[in-house]
Amino acid sequence: MRMTILALLFPLSLFLAAGRLDWPMGWMYVVLAVGSTVISRYLMIRQNPELFEERSTAMSREDTKSWDKFLVPIVTLGPLVQIIVAGLDFRNNWSPAFASWVEWLGAALMLLGYWFAGWAMVTNAFYSSAVRLQTDRGQHVVTDGPYRIVRHPSYLGLLIGSLGTALVLSSVWSLIPAVAVLIVLIMRTSLEDSTLHDELPGYRDYAQTTRYRLLPGVW
Repeated sequence: MRMTILALLFPLSLFLAAGRLDWPMGWMYVVLAVGSTVISRYLMIRQNPELFEERSTAMSREDTKSWDKFLVPIVTLGPLVQIIVAGLDFRNNWSPAFASWVEWLGAALMLLGYWFAGWAMVTNAFYSSAVRLQTDRGQHVVTDGPYRIVRHPSYLGLLIGSLGTALVLSSVWSLIPAVAVLIVLIMRTSLEDSTLHDELPGYRDYAQTTRYRLLPGVW
């Protein structure tokens, strides 16, 4: 139900903000975003069916970190705010028109970001929607797939997708909410990483092997 609501909310918000439906790159965004989300969730449920319940209930659990209950809504609403701003930008012509190749580069970045985040979701059976130590599910360190590249690959995928969104929708102004999400994600990554260092056995050794938290070669 939640996925259905989001699948309808994002295109509805985008085109209501834009004030028109004849926007080819707007439809490109919808196809990429909704299609990638549906496919990744389907693969997640097929690969780790119990993860659906975990992600649906994590925010209401007592052992979920209090700081994450504050950060999750910001991270969740950030992409929605970004496309509303992009729609308003399109309606009011705030940004100059991007070259066609820039828009298609944005589409490629969107696909890359969604694919990378989806890869993390399918690989990690403990890919919860909130930060908590899942002792009830026997949580252990996951080192396969994208977790060999960075320790928080889904966040990197989200950031790549956000940049791609701004380009595909030709909106400089939509980078403002994207930067806000970046700041919150850096905070969340730092807090989550510290939590896993302290509470998840084997994570410190994993961090010695996969050195970078979010951006390879940088941090």
